[in-house]
Amino acid sequence: MNGIEKITGQIDADVQKEIDAALDQARAQAQEIEDRYASQAQTQAESIRRKGEQDAALRQERLVDVAKLEARKTILAAKQELVGQAFDLALKKLLELPDQEYISLLAKLAVSASRTGREQVILSQKDRSRYGKQAVTMANDMLAKKAGPRAAQTDGMLTLAEESRPMAGGLILRDGKVETNCSFEVLIHLQRDALSAEVARALFA
Repeated sequence: MNGIEKITGQIDADVQKEIDAALDQARAQAQEIEDRYASQAQTQAESIRRKGEQDAALRQERLVDVAKLEARKTILAAKQELVGQAFDLALKKLLELPDQEYISLLAKLAVSASRTGREQVILSQKDRSRYGKQAVTMANDMLAKKAGPRAAQTDGMLTLAEESRPMAGGLILRDGKVETNCSFEVLIHLQRDALSAEVARALFA
């Protein structure tokens, strides 16, 4: 081998070394990149898995909350229906009271609602014809027996109004333009609203 061949051979060897070194470096970098992205992919996969579990747990929790709310609504509706049935029965029993008990109840309502003792007592057409005079007379007797400052204010008497009103039972007191509605329907409606509110508070507390 002459001098030129030695030189070119050395150059080829050096070039090959550089090529090999470059390839090794490239492979190393490629492996590093591959490892790095593999790690990132694993991290992302783990993050996605955790998020999926969290989303599933959250969805399950929401479904449970919805189920509880629906159950509460069902219970509330059932209780309100029972409340309604109870008050319907109460109204029925009031209307079926024996005559003397019914007259006494009307008189007590009038006395309880009266402010001056001079009001007109308005009844349903049926009650006016059957119980009106007796109920007003009994109410005036009860007012007359009342003692204290209230008695001093009753310088008149309750009177039976000529007119009647459409109502199931109970009465309305009228003093001029002021009326106090003590019909059974109104009294029961007020009590029903109050009890329904209590039921709702108990369920959603």
